[in-house]
Order: sequence, then structure tokens, then C-alpha cells
Amino acid sequence: MACCDSIFAETHVTADDLVYPLFVEEDIAEKLPIASMPGIFRVPERQLAEEVAALYREGVKAIILFGVSHHKTEEGCDSWDENGLLARMIRTAKQAAPNMVVICDNCVCEYTTHGHCGVVVNGHVDNDLTLENLAKQVIAAARAGADIVAPSSMMDGQVGYLRQSLDAAGFSGMPIMAYSTKFASSFYGPFRIAAQSSVRGDRRGYQIDPPNGREGIRESPLDEAEGADILMVKPGMPYLDILARLREKTNLPIAAYQASGEYAMIKFAAAAGAIDEKDAVRETLAAFKRAGADLVISYFAREFVRGAFDE
Repeated sequence: MACCDSIFAETHVTADDLVYPLFVEEDIAEKLPIASMPGIFRVPERQLAEEVAALYREGVKAIILFGVSHHKTEEGCDSWDENGLLARMIRTAKQAAPNMVVICDNCVCEYTTHGHCGVVVNGHVDNDLTLENLAKQVIAAARAGADIVAPSSMMDGQVGYLRQSLDAAGFSGMPIMAYSTKFASSFYGPFRIAAQSSVRGDRRGYQIDPPNGREGIRESPLDEAEGADILMVKPGMPYLDILARLREKTNLPIAAYQASGEYAMIKFAAAAGAIDEKDAVRETLAAFKRAGADLVISYFAREFVRGAFDE
């Protein structure tokens, strides 16, 4: 039966299912390798057009952009400046590959001096002030040409506020991919190094405490009711139970984010000879699809579409 395995496989992963995260840093000349994420780089802004065009030629269908800012402020105001890094990298990506789906991560952690996902007042993130800034950011992203905005700050009411703001600005058709069930996870460590968004303190005041499964299930339907077009569970593997339970509650598309720590574990375990990387990547990506994900955001996406994990 080995020759027929693919015919009878219940779950298939293709390039159409994958989104590739891309770190874009301004004011650098060469790609900078990320030591905790072998094979992943910070791409210089000046090389972004070349990088996006190459990704599209290779078969990547969608990317999600993360800016590495050199102009951080307390509120992250560069992220809603029409000439700021966020807007520039969206425009560049769309010009380089017009048919590439360009998703913009909408948060301020990469643009603030403190690394929190919002406006800090007296040591705490102010939910409502943060919503005002996120609205300015998603409108700037929409004007720059983003295909999908992806608010990741986990502020209360953020999807509804952003939906109303986008509609009022003339972007009623802009899809919102909500980081709707996002846990305060240890698996984000390599990302924070890559995006230079390490925080003073922690994010447990607005992200979900990892043991709280029922809370995780409760969050996504709230975002759906506020107008989200796509829901997300992040991280992926430690929360497949949440993903599967959420799939039973919604007909919206669901994205799973194979977080940076998950990527790093597979890479380092494979380098140590403890596991087979090809098998592990195929198995984990299939697990997300099997549990109910329609999209998988994965740092393995580029290698996958190149055929690096083919049998």
C-alpha cells in the first residue's frame, strides 16, 4: 500500500494552506541571521522587493510582515505614519509581487521602546488608548495596500473597534484576521529576539494564561461577533485541543500559527540528530490541518514550497 498512501491520506498540506512570516529591518545593508531560528533572517528593507519577488517565484502564496523598527517611541507612532516602516514595507511587497497576499501584523510591540502591545499608563497597558492607535495603524496599512490586516494585541473589543474604523475610512471590504485566541506563551522567545520586541515585564494582562482552555475558547467567538473574517490560535502544537474545539464552534476560516519556539525546537532537535526534520515538519503541518486549521502561518513555509520536505 505504500505506493498508494497519498491517495488515501485524509489530510493534505499544500502551498495554498501556508503563510510565510517575514521580518523586515530598516537601515541595515545585509540580511541578519537569527541565531535562535536557523535559516530565518531579518531582511533589509532595501532588499525587500527582491525577497518578495523570489518568494512568489518559488511558490509562496501569502506572507505576513513584521517590521523591525529603528524609530521606536513610547506609543509606536512610526507604525501609523504613512511614510513609516509598516506602510513602506507593504507598498514595496505589493509592488514586487502584486498577486502575493500581503498580510500586515498589526501591533505596536515592534515599534515601542517598552515592547508592550499598547500604550502604557502607570505601568499598565491602557486598552482604550491602545485601540485608538491600532485604528490609525490598520488604516495606514489599508491605504498602503495590505490585503489583510491582522490585529495581534489582544485588546478587549479591538476587532469591533477596528472594523468600525476601517469602514468609516472607506475600507469596508478589508478582511480582518484576528489573533483571537493567543496565549501568553513561552514559545514566542525567538520571535521577540527576531523582531526586537522583548518586553519589560510580561503580557499576561492581555494575553491568555496557558492553563485556561475555556477562556481560550471564549475569546474567538467574541472576535467573530465583532466582525472578524479569520480567527487564529497561537501558538499551534501546544493548543491543538483548543483549535479542534474552536473548529466545532465556528464556520469562519481558522489560522494556526506555528510559533517561533516550535520552529526552533524542530530545527535544533533535528540538528542534534534527535528527530528527522522532514518527517517532523510534515507531521506538524498535517496536525494543524487535521485539527481544523484552514491556514498555517509557519517559518517552514518557504522550505515546504521549495520541496525540501517532500518524501
